[in-house]
Amino acid sequence: MAELADIGVYGLATMGANLARNAAGKGFGVAVYNRNPARTQALIAEHGGEGRFAPAEGIAEFVAVIARPRPIMIMVKAGAPVDDVIAELLLHLDPGDIIIDGGNSLFTDTKRRHDALKEQGFRFLGVGVSGGEEGALTGPSMMPGGEREAYDRVAPIFTRMAAQVDAEPCCTYIGPDGAGHYVKMVHNGIEYADMQLIAEAYDLLKTLYGLEAPAIADIFAEWNKGELDSYLIESTAEVLRKVDAATGRPLVDVITDEAEQKGTGLWTAKSALDLGVPLTAITEAVFARVLSSRRAQRIEAEKLLAHPAPVIKAPTAEDIAAIRDGLYASKIIAYAQGFQEMAVASTEYGWDLRFGELATIWRGGCIIRARFLNRIREAYAGGGEVVNLLFEPYFRDAVTKAEPNWRRVVVRAVEAGVPVPAFSSALAYYDGLRRARGPANLLQGLRDYFGAHTYGRLDRPGKFHTRWAQDGTEVPT
Repeated sequence: MAELADIGVYGLATMGANLARNAAGKGFGVAVYNRNPARTQALIAEHGGEGRFAPAEGIAEFVAVIARPRPIMIMVKAGAPVDDVIAELLLHLDPGDIIIDGGNSLFTDTKRRHDALKEQGFRFLGVGVSGGEEGALTGPSMMPGGEREAYDRVAPIFTRMAAQVDAEPCCTYIGPDGAGHYVKMVHNGIEYADMQLIAEAYDLLKTLYGLEAPAIADIFAEWNKGELDSYLIESTAEVLRKVDAATGRPLVDVITDEAEQKGTGLWTAKSALDLGVPLTAITEAVFARVLSSRRAQRIEAEKLLAHPAPVIKAPTAEDIAAIRDGLYASKIIAYAQGFQEMAVASTEYGWDLRFGELATIWRGGCIIRARFLNRIREAYAGGGEVVNLLFEPYFRDAVTKAEPNWRRVVVRAVEAGVPVPAFSSALAYYDGLRRARGPANLLQGLRDYFGAHTYGRLDRPGKFHTRWAQDGTEVPT
């Protein structure tokens, strides 16, 4: 009798196929199934020699070749398709078997599925997987959430499949029910902000200083040698250097300026609003993508809402350094906001997230991997409460040092009419955060004026209301 597989993978599009190959290449037996048998056949024909695969043409056969308790990883489109596959699998599974959703599902859907399956005697894991198709094959960052016992069953597999940094796997147990997918969601939100900030830096170098893509690529490559060292900065240099075979021009210059999105950034922003977290950099990055999609309106607006073209001049070393500093400071803000959102969610949903571990598993495999994640890890290593990453010495000092150049870049952009929503919203958050007293006292006075919503006072406790339209007296409430 053939040896049973250690794990099953349902869904063999690029991500599913590469995760299956990853596991097989690490010495695990992998049962593979796809509703379209041609995908299964193609995987085995092209990569069957990479490890121990058990291809199946039907669900019953697929389930039968996996060792109990069976862990089955679903790699299908988020939403209704996940529910459909779960319903299909349940007809063949036994109590105690483990269904694993490795897609980008909304965390509330994951919690719903977790709770429903638990009532039926099954176990469910929602696993965030970051790294794209390359990471899925060579080693992603993995963020599993659900029952701890279910994770323990697959931990030997996942920790071998994950990227390794300093001999540590980029995979750890995140927390109960939807915690894993929530953390992946915020990871993607930070990714939105990171990419938007990079795009704004590129736009400044191009629009204000007239630099062409190859020259900008050289600047990003140089930045990647310092504090900005990251996968996205490195990738930016490569994208900017790519020449289009059809036109001979830089490929980036012939790509349509309309950014698409799959929803995780939007979910991150909506969750922040629900939790009352000021997630300005990530939210502006989402809005920027939405505005980019209104290309026809933008083309018309350029004709109707004329603005003097900025005076282009060759950049000095100081100009380039200013953009670099603004980019780095804004990036710190985005990460600080993302970690604060996860902290509030952890309390709200009872997850007890361990933020130093999150920084650790994001150091490799994932899209936002960057040198300064080690700094975030260090900030949480002391064991004390981290109220805001900006209060930690490294980040406080880095932003303070960058602040003059950061302001200079935003002012220059505003004067020239170059939009920098992520740069400027990050700066506005920083300025709002560092003010012990802001203008919200007037907001609350206005709310009381038209809606009798009451206000607090600095000089004594309690809530008060002024009879604005009556005798003007103040009364406690």
